Amino acid sequence: MQRSTLAGMIPLLLVLATGQASAHAMLDHAEPRVGNKVAAAPRQVTLWFTQKLEPAFSTITVTNAAGQRVDTGKTRVSGSQMSVSLRAGGTGTYHVNWHVLSVDTHTTEGNFTFQVGQ
Repeated sequence: MQRSTLAGMIPLLLVLATGQASAHAMLDHAEPRVGNKVAAAPRQVTLWFTQKLEPAFSTITVTNAAGQRVDTGKTRVSGSQMSVSLRAGGTGTYHVNWHVLSVDTHTTEGNFTFQVGQ
């Protein structure tokens, strides 16, 4: 009897374990798209995540090819979407760094690049 109970619990434990792993806010997609090449510098970078975000603890920074910060420093968050306006930064590789706190209190961070011009 105990073996059958244990065997029945294994699938439940697997479901719970995989549900826990998906609780973090992960980057779903971005505009400009990750690794994409655009003709002109965008006016803003927008990121969409798999979970709702805590606005006070979620940020985006963007630097241009020269390593100069080109974001305005004022990240806007609405639900699972986050964006920041950009100043002109020229051509080359832009680096986007993000750090978020989801409403379930888990933090995640990451980065990606996109190309402007050239």
